[in-house]
Amino acid sequence: MNWFRHDNIHAPRGATLHCRGWGQEAALRMLMNNLDPAVAEDPAHLIVYGGRGRAARSWDAYDKIVETLMKLENDETLLIQSGKPVAVFRTQPSAPRVLIANSNLVGKWASLDEFNRLEAEGLTMYGQMTAGSWVYIGSQGIIQGTFQTLVALATQHFQADHLRGRLYVSAGLGGMGGAQPLAAKMLEGVALIADVDPRRIQRRLDSGYLDAGMTSIPEAVTRALEAKAQGESYTIGIQCHANELLAYLRERHIVPDILSDQTAAHDPLVGYIPDGYGVDEAAALRAKDPTEYLCLARASIGRHVEQMLSLQAAGAVTFDYGNNIRREALDAGVDHAFDIPGYVPATIRELFSEGKGPFRWAALSGDPEDIYRMDDLALEMFGDNPLLRRWFALARKYIHFQGLPARIAYMGQGERDAFALKVNDLVAQGVLHAPVVFGRDHHDTGSVASPYRETEAMQDGSDAIADWPILNALLNVASGAHWVAFHHGGGTGIGYSLHSGAQTVADGSSDSADRLARVLWNDPGIGVVRHADAGYEKAQRTLEAFPERFNTPLLGPTHVPTNK
Repeated sequence: MNWFRHDNIHAPRGATLHCRGWGQEAALRMLMNNLDPAVAEDPAHLIVYGGRGRAARSWDAYDKIVETLMKLENDETLLIQSGKPVAVFRTQPSAPRVLIANSNLVGKWASLDEFNRLEAEGLTMYGQMTAGSWVYIGSQGIIQGTFQTLVALATQHFQADHLRGRLYVSAGLGGMGGAQPLAAKMLEGVALIADVDPRRIQRRLDSGYLDAGMTSIPEAVTRALEAKAQGESYTIGIQCHANELLAYLRERHIVPDILSDQTAAHDPLVGYIPDGYGVDEAAALRAKDPTEYLCLARASIGRHVEQMLSLQAAGAVTFDYGNNIRREALDAGVDHAFDIPGYVPATIRELFSEGKGPFRWAALSGDPEDIYRMDDLALEMFGDNPLLRRWFALARKYIHFQGLPARIAYMGQGERDAFALKVNDLVAQGVLHAPVVFGRDHHDTGSVASPYRETEAMQDGSDAIADWPILNALLNVASGAHWVAFHHGGGTGIGYSLHSGAQTVADGSSDSADRLARVLWNDPGIGVVRHADAGYEKAQRTLEAFPERFNTPLLGPTHVPTNK
């Protein structure tokens, strides 16, 4: 294959090495998979998802990364500084093969304006979360998190484990938001999702994440209400601005059962399109007058949240989906923006206390049968978990693979490492046709400090303490992950998040077994410790369930909790 072509990139498949070890090979394949047209939102510009979350700073940087990975020795480590390869150092065989740092700025300078200036100078890039750490797997990577969130909302507000007869309204069909309609469909609900970009709607239609795409708001709303009344599971992408859809609903006193948003509002310059603009017109204004663009986008975000608040007051179960839209609206003058709760404290914080989060794996063979064999293994090992069993059945039925076949599952403390070690055995035995890479979204139990998402309303008030993701990254390096990343910005934007990611390869060797055992115990383990330290009783019970594995001198919360 032509390793350095920049159009129509696809990761190699199969058991043939093109690098000097599977750690390097997996990093190479996952980098290329990030830019596969079936995976990335705008691969021609190296943009993977999230407005401008990129896999590499430039095509020259991409070429040099590929070239270096192919000749990197098994006792060397490649350093990536905001998408640019800067050095190779001799380390040791058990060290990571790649270390990545993206978008990090000193606190006083950590503003969007300063980042935009530095990016324009070619000195940095936005890595989002899994874009710049080379483990994005398309909308299939966020789908279970959306599923878990909606299950929790259904249980809390409708005393049900489904959304049958319920209408979910939101906006944004990009790499993250695109998962929303399929998650609602999996739970038998109706989803009506706005997006200005017709290409995104078509993309979700092609991948089976949407049942229909429409351009008429009245027709789309009528069809959604018919499906709701009939208890039909149906999903619609409507080509319009969120404000247009919400205004139509308000004018006609139509109140959705659940309301959210997953536009890229965390990046108002690139990720959010102002009212009255199409995609091309917005791009032209952005290039001509970015200051005016930001002004218009932020005003639109303010109206967006005001309308969400109005529908919330009318009875819609409304939540912020972690895109920093409330903060942007607050800055635009919407004083009550934070009356909308964040989804982590509202729905899934307990999962973090159990070491659960968006654990994922990709089959480097490219063979879907390898994923199905691992599905079966997971059910053999954890089939007594009814929600996990339900998830695997739905995932196999509904989710189309994007790029390398992959799967995600919210496995917790003691489950990730046990599962990965069994997979490593299957690779060694030849049951699986090539090695498997294990990773996760940075959105995980102990890897993020993000006061408007993962660490919002922490019980001890430690929302903005960023020691934890730094310790997570350092621990994963010490544990021997094959590559480790540390980023700034994530899904909530510059100045609002610090987070880390780690990936480890199961190649069937004893070396991989040792790495997997350490990384996949320690990585979620520090998240459990982080939540136990903050005073969460479920996290403390999780620690107590493994007395032989945790030697944790917890002192408990250091002061009276402030965010109960």
